[in-house]
Amino acid sequence: MEKNKLLRMDNVGIVVESLEDAISFFEEIGLILEGRANVEGEWAGRVTGLGSQCVEIAMMVTPDGHSRLELSRFLTPPTISDHRTAPVNSLGYLRVMFTVQNIDEMVSRLSKYGVQLVGEVVQYEDSYRLCYIRGIEGLLIGLAEQLGNK
Repeated sequence: MEKNKLLRMDNVGIVVESLEDAISFFEEIGLILEGRANVEGEWAGRVTGLGSQCVEIAMMVTPDGHSRLELSRFLTPPTISDHRTAPVNSLGYLRVMFTVQNIDEMVSRLSKYGVQLVGEVVQYEDSYRLCYIRGIEGLLIGLAEQLGNK
């Protein structure tokens, strides 16, 4: 009998306060809004363990169609903790990394959202330029620019 195998990673979920601002921010990075919906009711709460819930979600997809972010805004129950300003070495899910054509141009473009570098833009060998930024709502985002044969 063949071992059950992983098919793909479906998405990474990020809870936000403002769905509109988060959509706009991730569109500026280059993701595309794939769809929006409200997820509510007892069945959804059985999945999350939160009981009855109402969540507004937006699915964002990368231009290559392979990766997705599910942005969620909880209407009920209200959010109970905030990990957005946790330092880079905190335990748990922490950041999403995107490969971009030009880090400097991307950081400059995102400045209208109040983006700040966490450290600095650093070059790793002859392969990549990398940085972490604090994006909208303090979300930690990694940016990578591949050097050489792009």
